[in-house]
Amino acid sequence: MTRWLLAGGGTAGHVNPLLATADALTAAGDKVLVLGTAEGLEARLVPARGYELLVIPRLPFPRRVNRAALAFPAAVTRSIRLTGRLLGERGIDAVIGFGGYAAAPAYLAARSGRTPFAVHEQNALPGLANRLGARVAGAVGVTFPGTPLPGAVVTGMPLRGEIADLDRAAARPGAVAGFGLDPDRPVLLVTGGSLGAERINRTIVAVAPQVLAAGWQLLHLTGGRSTVVDPGLPGYRMLDYLDRMESALAAADLAVSRAGASTVSELTALGVPAVYVPYAVGNGEQRFNVQSVVAAGGGIVVDDSDFGPEAFAARVLPLLADPAGLAAMARAASAGGTRDGAVRLAALARMLL
Repeated sequence: MTRWLLAGGGTAGHVNPLLATADALTAAGDKVLVLGTAEGLEARLVPARGYELLVIPRLPFPRRVNRAALAFPAAVTRSIRLTGRLLGERGIDAVIGFGGYAAAPAYLAARSGRTPFAVHEQNALPGLANRLGARVAGAVGVTFPGTPLPGAVVTGMPLRGEIADLDRAAARPGAVAGFGLDPDRPVLLVTGGSLGAERINRTIVAVAPQVLAAGWQLLHLTGGRSTVVDPGLPGYRMLDYLDRMESALAAADLAVSRAGASTVSELTALGVPAVYVPYAVGNGEQRFNVQSVVAAGGGIVVDDSDFGPEAFAARVLPLLADPAGLAAMARAASAGGTRDGAVRLAALARMLL
């Protein structure tokens, strides 16, 4: 039995693929421990999934010269030593890192102790920890083709079983009815993520009568910080949060969404055509995440700054009136999607042993 340490966390974008890979490894009879921080999302999600979380201090990389920056090298050294002790005490055979605050100390400790390790990068534009780790890793898995990391192998995104095993055709009627909508009419799913996207939300409320007049229904997930008010229109279901996203994906005939790596991977794995509105902050990774699916014809991109009622009328409404075009988009999205990313990443990492 191989004993693995999976390192990463902070956000759902790191934690969910980590847990999907952990499930794939344990299904094959291996033992998995997780390295993370007490502040990240992993502190709640990892124990809830039944895995032991080993905690190290959260160490944000300093962006300016100040007291924290001066103390950073010593703090990193302590984290590497702590991680190295954990590797030895727990008899870890190999490490897989997913980025985030816990990943860099894991990579450096594994290298120092000659423990084999692999890196998985979720975004098309890699983060700092994975750029560091990929230089010396034994294997590098990536979600999207063209991700600029040395020796990268496209494994796809490790997806949770509820998504990877979803039969959309069989699940759709019950999912649509469960939202109080009509299974015989198409559904436009709108989601801006757990916190919401205010520009998307305001636009959808404004154009809802046009969507409904086109014969479609709306399933609108506004996020927790939204300020829009439900207009109460027949065929329009507004929710601020949904903890079973697979139900929304089963219901969707077209999606309007942000372009986070997990979102893009889930939509393409399930063959859902999409209008992507990339989040225009950070290092711009969301725009890179959709390059391959858009190039293949599985979706279109509308800039966040342009996404208003006029752009919706020009770019999205024509899709609602083109069932054949949407079917072609769905096939193109599915052709570029991957459902078995967790199994493929696990197999890549096992090559190190």
